[in-house]
Amino acid sequence: MKESIIILTGGGPAPGMNTVVGTLTKAFVAGGYRVIGLHGGYSGLFSNNPRWEELDFFKADTIFNRGGSYLQMSRFKPTDNDFECNFNLKLFRDNNVKLLVTVGGDDTASTANRIAKFLEAKQYPIHNIHVPKTIDNDLPLPGNAPTFGFNSAKDEGAHIARTAYEDARTSGNWLLISAMGRSAGHLALGIGESTHCPMTIIPEMFNKTEISVDKIIKLSLSAIIKRKILGIGYGTVVVAEGVFHDLAAEDLKATGVHMTYDEHGHPELGKISKAVLFNDILETEMQKIGLKVKTRPIEIGYDVRCQDPIAFDLTYCSELAMGAYELFRRGETGCMVYVDNDGNAHPLYLHDLQNEEGKIPPRRVNISGGTAQNYYRNICHYITPADYEAARKYVPCPEEYDFNKILNWEK
Repeated sequence: MKESIIILTGGGPAPGMNTVVGTLTKAFVAGGYRVIGLHGGYSGLFSNNPRWEELDFFKADTIFNRGGSYLQMSRFKPTDNDFECNFNLKLFRDNNVKLLVTVGGDDTASTANRIAKFLEAKQYPIHNIHVPKTIDNDLPLPGNAPTFGFNSAKDEGAHIARTAYEDARTSGNWLLISAMGRSAGHLALGIGESTHCPMTIIPEMFNKTEISVDKIIKLSLSAIIKRKILGIGYGTVVVAEGVFHDLAAEDLKATGVHMTYDEHGHPELGKISKAVLFNDILETEMQKIGLKVKTRPIEIGYDVRCQDPIAFDLTYCSELAMGAYELFRRGETGCMVYVDNDGNAHPLYLHDLQNEEGKIPPRRVNISGGTAQNYYRNICHYITPADYEAARKYVPCPEEYDFNKILNWEK
């Protein structure tokens, strides 16, 4: 029987999923392998009746430049009991599978490692290679290399934010934008910088002080007041969703904004729009201080995950997939594929990336680096001591809205 590989996609979508799957298919079919596309992510491996199909050149050629994921995705995470009772070893044996390629984030990679060890223990060792994706750009790749999908998501997010900024300028109001990024602010900062947003708020900013609702609001008002002083009555504020996830539950409850809570009393932020939450809190504060500014919320989230990949990701994802094929030919396993600036593929071994808990720590924005610091110094608008006198027209204590004091960034 012909040797074959299985490809599955896990987690949430990112632009370039189909590019990876399509390129993998073309490379392995040309190399004489059968390619099995598994639907449902890992749930398909723990089912007696998995949904799968054999992929060929024509299917690959149809999907490789499209957004979304032709292979249906899933966040299914197998338990120890699933491994003992539900693992479909027959799927591997019946199809003479030699390689499992997983496309996803750190959770998908960790589960791939568990599966490889399980199969080895069952005396059916196969290779496993992971292709890392996330629009959050928070996997620790060497040389600050991006994760695939990030640049396409940033491009579409910037398109939305650029349009929002023009609406703000045209209408003379403020648009409050929440961008995806639960553990890192790469996407929000990329959108804010590329659209010359006067204030972008990301978790990494609070490296010298504790994050709070009050500080988020004061940073936003600092930009609004500064622009009023400059005679600019409009603008945008971009906030990474991770900012809200980092807040203490008591802090959020104290705002009085209506939301649901889980059995532990934690706000269920995944069920609400962070942009609407942010807008409601800011409007309440502006009413308190008598600042008359019209604001509107905009959420940038699911609308950037399934768009068509831009040329960068079409190229990058093709190189990652071809790199996975090259690593397999070299006999590599238990690794993520990394492609350097020259297009050369390298293995990143999962056991080297994982911490003591078996997780891959997120790569966060280097808040002290040139990208962040130059943006905050030269593009953002906010109150400094030189603005105190003019700012008293709008607030009695301007120093409370001093950007560097809020963040404790004073030298």
